[in-house]
Amino acid sequence: MALVLTLRFRAYQCGPRKSPGFKVSGGGCGGGAAGGGGVDSLAEFPSFLPKEVHQIKDPFARTLAQRIQRLPVQVGFSESCIMSSCVTPRVRRDANPVVLLHCFDSSCLEWRSAYPLLEDAGLETWAIDILGWGFSDLERRPPCNVASKRYHLYQLWKSYIKRPMTLVGPSLGAAVAIDFAVNFPEAVDKLVLINANVYAEGTGVLTKLPKLMAYAMASLLKSIPIRWYAKLLVFNGISLSKILDYTNVGRLHCLLPWWEDATVNFMLSGGYNVTGQIKHVKQKTLLICSEDDKIVNHKLAERLQNELPNASMLRVPGCGHMPHIEKPYLIAKLITDFARETTWEDRPLSYVVDRISCTHKHIV
Repeated sequence: MALVLTLRFRAYQCGPRKSPGFKVSGGGCGGGAAGGGGVDSLAEFPSFLPKEVHQIKDPFARTLAQRIQRLPVQVGFSESCIMSSCVTPRVRRDANPVVLLHCFDSSCLEWRSAYPLLEDAGLETWAIDILGWGFSDLERRPPCNVASKRYHLYQLWKSYIKRPMTLVGPSLGAAVAIDFAVNFPEAVDKLVLINANVYAEGTGVLTKLPKLMAYAMASLLKSIPIRWYAKLLVFNGISLSKILDYTNVGRLHCLLPWWEDATVNFMLSGGYNVTGQIKHVKQKTLLICSEDDKIVNHKLAERLQNELPNASMLRVPGCGHMPHIEKPYLIAKLITDFARETTWEDRPLSYVVDRISCTHKHIV
């Protein structure tokens, strides 16, 4: 079906496995504050988050930040594990879960607006930090190349999720999702790719960078001016106050002490190049493409639709690179219906979008 709307080790020793309640706080990998990190009873934020989390004003980001946990995920061929950050579902469902990845150098906080809507729709929803980004404990410096990111995600899935999932990847997260779905097809039921950034060219150049230059680039990437400018490109018609707040949210994970090492490790590894894997994706795929995206050209979305064996595409109007923040009700609706195989009625799809917009004008 092709629908078109007009409309991105040093390791701890693992203790006993926790059963799915996911309340790991302060231990789980040999114990200690560095391992789990519970919730600060005064501030109501997990103690492992940078103190700058208190400066964030967005109520959705603050609420989701309070729910971030670290779960022990075993890696390698030993008993070592990484305390891995994610937002876990409050309720386990019989139906297959939805698992949310994030863009390049981002975190699960990217899903602050859409996550609660997916939960309200009755989906078992996970928001997972890709290894090397987000708020996992990387004090002992595991490798953060593509193979490590893939294996870490698989181990987390195998330990806690254990069922085929609808895997959602925005921007570079789409490359992560494609790479994972091809290598571990038993773990992925469907794919949702949002403004997919999957046609990386020249990634081999990164492997030739002098390490000193790579660290300089990482330092620049973390800087407030660069993050500020990125928000101007990503969002349409955003106010200055929101730019500042979104900048604080987007760079919060960069303030962890191991962020630069993990970022440089990823850069020097060459990054993602999944062009050759696209034709091997067997899962049914929904492509969501923003018409006003300034980061990924819409022609690349059309190319991806043509190359994927089983893909449909929806175009979202009046929206930039991150529609799950700009139009969370719409994106949550599209993900929910796709995950549940709900088919649209015989009416213009613009009607559905208009209905959502009219009902939730204060958000959309």
